[in-house]
Amino acid sequence: MLEINGLTKTYGNGVRALDGVSLSVPKGMFGLLGPNGAGKSSLMRTIATLQTADEGSIQFGEMDVLKEPQALRATLGYLPQDFGVYPRMSARAMLDHLAVLKGISNGKERKHLVETLLEQTNLTQHAKKSVASYSGGMRQRFGIAQALIGDPQLIIVDEPTAGLDPEERNRFHNLLSEIGENVVIILSTHIVEDVADLCPNMAIMNRGQIVKKGSPDSLVRELDGKVWGKTIAKADLAALRERYTVISERLTMGQVRVHVLSDDNPGEGFEPVTADLEDVYFSTIRGNNAEAAQAA
Repeated sequence: MLEINGLTKTYGNGVRALDGVSLSVPKGMFGLLGPNGAGKSSLMRTIATLQTADEGSIQFGEMDVLKEPQALRATLGYLPQDFGVYPRMSARAMLDHLAVLKGISNGKERKHLVETLLEQTNLTQHAKKSVASYSGGMRQRFGIAQALIGDPQLIIVDEPTAGLDPEERNRFHNLLSEIGENVVIILSTHIVEDVADLCPNMAIMNRGQIVKKGSPDSLVRELDGKVWGKTIAKADLAALRERYTVISERLTMGQVRVHVLSDDNPGEGFEPVTADLEDVYFSTIRGNNAEAAQAA
């Protein structure tokens, strides 16, 4: 179990990236969902001990992460949004090098580990190629391979499927599902489908705060009977926004499919919509932004 309490972080330029973040993350896949700039990467970097917090605490099992960063790093696997590689080094050589840095000094043990990771991430046939030449999906699979070195108990993956085609995204999902049963995995993303497909527990982050948390199913159930939809002309959208709480808009061939949030049937041709996690996400973010605008 990972316990985060009252975590704050303000950068030198005055941006308050983390604003009293508290979160309990159990074993298994945990989704951290939020728009770009919500503070997700700042939170991931702080948990990974790549930056210090101004206030708060992080506990992983019996470990005080902020006081014992080296202890946490020994059991951490981390796949950041962007990671560098040596341009001419093959995937096999790169994994071997990283395993040495992780303290695996036995050559035979290291070789077995590298081959196992290459097979697990479906990269064996590409092991002699340089990682710099990999496609986006292959590169992300390599990123997971390096994150698994040292049998980590906490794995952080930050925006792992951004830019992947559907086939590579499915491969990546399957890989995460396989390794996510016995360790804590935090999946930080702005892609709703990633969390819906993979995570039994989740939180939504916006403006440096956790604004909603729970299981995807329970959060969707909170919107039962409250989401209504209809298709309108694009020219009518501005007027509709003034009358209703619009939570999502999807433009198709000059018309807009809108979802609105209302406890009662709004009338005017709206029909009930079966809510999904995308409705939860958009209604939460837009509601939080509206509250912040009113407070300002």
